[in-house]
Amino acid sequence: MSLKLENLTVSVEDRRILKIDGFQLEKGEIHLLFGPNGAGKSTLLRAIMGLPGYVIESGRIIFEGVDITSKKPYERASMGIALSYQNPPPLQTKFNYIVKQMVKKYRSRMDSIADLNLSNLIERKLHDSFSGGESKRAELAMVLLQKPKLALLDEPDSGVDMDSMELIANAINQLIDMGSTILMVTHTGFIALKIKRIDRASVMMDGKIVYTDKFDKVYNIIMREGYKGFSR
Repeated sequence: MSLKLENLTVSVEDRRILKIDGFQLEKGEIHLLFGPNGAGKSTLLRAIMGLPGYVIESGRIIFEGVDITSKKPYERASMGIALSYQNPPPLQTKFNYIVKQMVKKYRSRMDSIADLNLSNLIERKLHDSFSGGESKRAELAMVLLQKPKLALLDEPDSGVDMDSMELIANAINQLIDMGSTILMVTHTGFIALKIKRIDRASVMMDGKIVYTDKFDKVYNIIMREGYKGFSR
């Protein structure tokens, strides 16, 4: 087993956002998390990563058999968890410098991110005036360089054009080939059509996971009925 959430409740600014009774990912599983805007999908990924401001009120987060509920984000990263942000903030550091540091730290190869077409971004400050597609590609590049055991991908398909969508899907397929476990948040699910394998999917509504099944079954319900198909 890669990830297990046990009776997890999460609050942000003293407001309870998530209540997850139980959820788990098997090692190497590719899992999509659907849900309407405001359902709590991004909050779940950030809580798993341990970001400041996401308070675990109760429950546990178990990663590869280890309770990481109280661990800092850098400790979780060192264990093999990586997060790509939906809307990353601009930094004052050049992208090239960050990439070189990550290559050194994780003993990665520069050619692992060559297909993301980053040549026009590499000398710029990271996420500074990047387009939506550029930011998403930069985020995926940094995840790839970490060679993660668990990749948390927050809407890598939102706000991108078709060319970027192809490059992002290829990067996700690289993660699959690495053997990474992937939990990917998506609002539309369109990127799923370009990914080589998806095992299961879940639907989150009002901070709770209300349905989990094989991907095809979940996706077909969403395409046919929308999220109201899970609110009965």
